[in-house]
Amino acid sequence: MSRIDLTDPDQITDERAETLAQIKGAFGLVPNMFKAVANSPAALRSMWAQFGALGGGTLGAKIGEQIAVAVADQNRCDYCLSAHTMLGRKAGVTAAEMRNAQSGKSDDPRTAAVLALATALVENRGQIAGSDVQAARDAGLSQEEIVETVAHVALNVFTNYINVALDVPVDFTRVSLT
Repeated sequence: MSRIDLTDPDQITDERAETLAQIKGAFGLVPNMFKAVANSPAALRSMWAQFGALGGGTLGAKIGEQIAVAVADQNRCDYCLSAHTMLGRKAGVTAAEMRNAQSGKSDDPRTAAVLALATALVENRGQIAGSDVQAARDAGLSQEEIVETVAHVALNVFTNYINVALDVPVDFTRVSLT
């Protein structure tokens, strides 16, 4: 049971209606996380805009979903782990790649560098060492990719906290945390 009411998208007639309609168009339904966030029009606008902006970023959807499962697993967010595992598979990430990403690993050197930076950010609550950034550079990540990785982590921490703190019911096929 959620610790906060889940907004009924069919009962919304204010500024949130358009955003919830866009979300429904993207997913075919309005996931429970967005129903929870819709209690705050500002938070809903913020979250949806961040997903849109980063979805068009340089890292791409596959790596974005791999970051999401790595962050979700570290933050013990079964909602996000389940949702982003499904989204990752739709983006073309194999089941094995998603399992590896959940542990912050990848056989692809670029993805491995992104996930190493992402997991360091979560583990250290942003207080990473210069050597973490240098390792990302040494692996070939551009400044744009480094900054975008930080942005992905920040967005995923936001979604993880919404789902964990408010105990949002998982409405995707559940994936087990490690």
